Amino acid sequence: MINLFAWLLRIVVFVVLAVFASKNSQPVMLQYYLDKTIELPLSVALLIFFALGILLTLLFVGRNNQDSDSC
Repeated sequence: MINLFAWLLRIVVFVVLAVFASKNSQPVMLQYYLDKTIELPLSVALLIFFALGILLTLLFVGRNNQDSDSC
């Protein structure tokens, strides 16, 4: 029963993300160092920065957990 619930939740999340991506497909231009630019769909840019935020959070939380374990 829990496995069925997990699959239903995954399907709902996938549908929500697919609708979000289709509604936010307009291109945005990201400018970074030395006037270099890249043009991406808004949904892709948001996904990249969301993933980077998760990665940074996991790195710092993992480091803090290791520091507190050593005391």
